[in-house]
Amino acid sequence: MNLPILYEDTDIVAVSKPAGLITHSDGRTKEETAEEWFREKYPNTDLGKPYVHRLDRDTSGVLVFAKNKNAYDFLHKAFHDREVKKTYLAFVYGVLKEKRGTIDFDIGRSRKDFRLRSAQPKAKGRLRESLTRYEVIGEKGEYSLLKVKPETGRTHQIRVHLKAINHPIIGDKLYAPKRPPALGISRLGLHAYEIDLPLQNATRVTISAPIPSDLAPAFAQFPTAW
Repeated sequence: MNLPILYEDTDIVAVSKPAGLITHSDGRTKEETAEEWFREKYPNTDLGKPYVHRLDRDTSGVLVFAKNKNAYDFLHKAFHDREVKKTYLAFVYGVLKEKRGTIDFDIGRSRKDFRLRSAQPKAKGRLRESLTRYEVIGEKGEYSLLKVKPETGRTHQIRVHLKAINHPIIGDKLYAPKRPPALGISRLGLHAYEIDLPLQNATRVTISAPIPSDLAPAFAQFPTAW
């Protein structure tokens, strides 16, 4: 496995994760993981969890690893304090009436399926504050391209929030299983495009992941947005 390195210094390394690759083992399968790539490339790093954030299996884009404990602790706090700014690009079903907005539904676990999260008031377990900002940057027929910026980092947050406003992500087999394929997208139409994060030397770095080839035909249908 060879993950393209987008940025690297003495403390962190950021890679472009392809869709289909899981961040770390779930303990049930023996498939390759991004974490295994990291441990093989940096065998002298002794961290229980080198990743400071995660991407869903079917989401492509920027994934950041900490290379030492100080870096891990620093970035973990930065994520917790919302000092890290993440930008995703999402293809969704429908045309949004509000072209820019904020989704602030709390998220808990689904009562119907253990794999899912829910933004419904009667969701199971603890409801956690969740905040997602979005902007429509392109429209084509009955589909839209959004720039999405999650302020919090809940599991499946973007997918759950967009479903909650009746504009689920194209190709989302968990949250829109009955929706037909569209725009030539054959997997989850979500790409972690950019991350802006602080460094320990009091500067910041912005890291971007190129558009993956499997989503390029869909992006090509929104030429004025991109």
